[in-house]
Amino acid sequence: MAFLVLFSTVSLTIEKHFCGDVLVDISIFSEGEDCGKDTIEMEQTAITKKNCCKNQIDVVQGQKDLAIKTFDDLEFEQQLFLTAFTYSYSALFEGVSTQIIIPEAYAPPRLVVDLQLVHDTFLI
Repeated sequence: MAFLVLFSTVSLTIEKHFCGDVLVDISIFSEGEDCGKDTIEMEQTAITKKNCCKNQIDVVQGQKDLAIKTFDDLEFEQQLFLTAFTYSYSALFEGVSTQIIIPEAYAPPRLVVDLQLVHDTFLI
């Protein structure tokens, strides 16, 4: 749940650098690399040709306002469901008693014959 809140509030800036119609570089957290034509065009001041390189910046805005709801803000059916779900989920992790309790009135059945000897089945 914490990762969901974290990633929904993070803003990203995606910078793309195109030379003509060809995508040269994509960067998310730093500036994109140029194709190298900008430095050549700056050195040659006599050329008045339009620059073919362009940068495209896409900004992905995160959520700024988080609405925090309490248990009392929920409807009755939702409160009932959450209460029942929490109770049944917590019951999964209750410890089971490891002590075996044998009732005193329990009498094991009498062995009339030894079935392994009668049927000649032995464990090896």
